[in-house]
Amino acid sequence: MEPLKERVKELLEKGEIGGFLGYRGDLPYLFTRAEELDGLAVGAHRYPLPQILAKLQGLYPEGRFGLLVRGCDERSLIELIKNNKIQSERVVPLGVACDQELAERCGCERPYPTEVLLGEKVEGREGWELLERLEAMDEEERFRFWMSQFAKCIKCYGCRNICPQCFCDTCALEEEDLIAGGTIPPEMPAFHLVRAFHMAGRCVDCGLCEEACPTGIPLRTLYKEVRRAVKDLFGYEPGLSVEEKEPFGYLGDGRYEVPERLK
Repeated sequence: MEPLKERVKELLEKGEIGGFLGYRGDLPYLFTRAEELDGLAVGAHRYPLPQILAKLQGLYPEGRFGLLVRGCDERSLIELIKNNKIQSERVVPLGVACDQELAERCGCERPYPTEVLLGEKVEGREGWELLERLEAMDEEERFRFWMSQFAKCIKCYGCRNICPQCFCDTCALEEEDLIAGGTIPPEMPAFHLVRAFHMAGRCVDCGLCEEACPTGIPLRTLYKEVRRAVKDLFGYEPGLSVEEKEPFGYLGDGRYEVPERLK
């Protein structure tokens, strides 16, 4: 922890940041004074810190903040910068590599950020097991599986609320024309399919949606399928480069060709 604490202390004392967004205990915390840093923690707990940072930048238009970033946090940060939700010049990311246990638990392919200040880079794990089992089923079996999962939904919006890439001012999941109100489970499969389409080109596979789901719907597997489709069709992976725009931002300009099988 010392390299991280020392760097944050240096940034605070030099006035290069107004605060550092990390963890104290099990919860997110904004450290604004060097003497608070004894409480700085890096454990297995995960929250959408980049999403919180976006709100902080909105509240403090001139503020500059440090941010603790794991691999998934960095990918989220990149997408939020590309979508103009975070100003890159007003954030100082400090990288933390996840240990092997956390990487295995999360099934993370890239459990470390580009630059690591704390920890050692460990080998990732793809976590495709359920998706591979589903692909071995026929179409009717897959349909029954997903309908049984969607039937468990209580429409708590936990998956949407915790997602660092859900940042629309008006949410389609609250539109009566798309998702009828007052029904539990919500109209199937519209609720989850609408969200899956919205995650195409955005989802960074952080897995927070599935962790937040109180009924255990394997949402991450659903979004992995969407991520893989985008990669197969366009050669694009979200969260890897600030310069590379998502393919749906280029629709109609000829940059991407529609594959023959989709015409």
